[in-house]
Amino acid sequence: MSPGANDDVLIVGGGVGGLALALSLHQAGISCRVFEAVPEILPLGVGINLLPHAMRELSELGLQDELAARAIETRELAFYSRHGQFIYKEPRGRFAGYDWPQLSIHRADLHDVLLTAVKQRLGKDAVQLGHRCIQVDQDASGVTLHFDKTQPRTGKLVVGCDGIHSALRRQLVPGEGLPKYSGVNMWRGTVRWPAFLGGDTMVSTGWMTVGKTVIYPVRPGTPETAGRPLINWVAEIERPEAVRQDWTGRGRLADMMPAFSGLKFDWLDITAMIESTEEILEYPMVDRDPLPRWSLGRLTLLGDAAHPMYPRGSNGAGQAIIDARFLAGQIRKLGATEAALAAYETVRNPATAKVVLTNRTDPPDTILREVWQRSGGKRFARIEDVISAGELEAISERYKKVAGFDRETLKTRPSFV
Repeated sequence: MSPGANDDVLIVGGGVGGLALALSLHQAGISCRVFEAVPEILPLGVGINLLPHAMRELSELGLQDELAARAIETRELAFYSRHGQFIYKEPRGRFAGYDWPQLSIHRADLHDVLLTAVKQRLGKDAVQLGHRCIQVDQDASGVTLHFDKTQPRTGKLVVGCDGIHSALRRQLVPGEGLPKYSGVNMWRGTVRWPAFLGGDTMVSTGWMTVGKTVIYPVRPGTPETAGRPLINWVAEIERPEAVRQDWTGRGRLADMMPAFSGLKFDWLDITAMIESTEEILEYPMVDRDPLPRWSLGRLTLLGDAAHPMYPRGSNGAGQAIIDARFLAGQIRKLGATEAALAAYETVRNPATAKVVLTNRTDPPDTILREVWQRSGGKRFARIEDVISAGELEAISERYKKVAGFDRETLKTRPSFV
């Protein structure tokens, strides 16, 4: 092992999970450094929802006020049919009695808050850009990270936070192949648009057979935007094969229509909103099968590198943040050791595997599937004639328990760190 190791934990990937881990390790008094492949941080992505279980962790890091200033605090989640008929709604976050809010925020804003905090607390050199990891070596004393263009770095542990196409996962699971396509293609975008349903509602409509949408505001309106908030929208439709296996492809309106034409409700013209969006991203809904193990000796995985999941429960970023906090807690308790990684995986692997599999079969938008199938996609006189309120509530509550944010469990469990 090369000499000069000066960080307990080497973090591969400077996304949400990697930065949350760096902040959590710093809070726990553990030295670390982040190595990010890109040479420059750009404001990428679209909207993210931070559910109360994620916000509890970010609040313990002292970031709630900064995030809230750049986000929309979500008041309720509402479901509507493709014809604009009301199906079900429920309060969210503090409006549902949680001690923490649900925030809808642009990914770039979330990342900026995390990155700024890392630089302020850990130092401006805590995140090393232009470091593309190609291999990890380890022995009884530590790990060595090898990069494509820069000198190796050594430490006691390495954590792969490098996303769904993780280089560290490929080393752990060689020959795994591409992520698994769900049969659903997605388009996403953000656009300044008039507020709807009180300005703090997250809406889900339709169903993927003919076109499903998820729509919510992620930035407040300003005088410069004539008071119009920034609206994040997702459009999904079943498609036989994936167009691409990346998250940065540019989408075309022609490929989405006519599935999303004619969607004009009393409170929102969805079609006009989509057509007014300057930049549309297109990518497949994909995940990977749960792994029997994430760790090998002094190496482990976190977030999308460990458990990429369908974005059907507003849970991907949240689970990565929880991974980071729980792992930091185990390293604080057991030191930068293989035992800490084993303790982390013992709890987080089965917990996230349940979320991955539930997102395939029984996520919150099962509500839309049930209504679509039972109504035959037709207009209904009363939702009660299609499905009971109790059954709709049960679908929602089931998912909260699986994902770890049912109210009482979240309120009573001890802090991870």
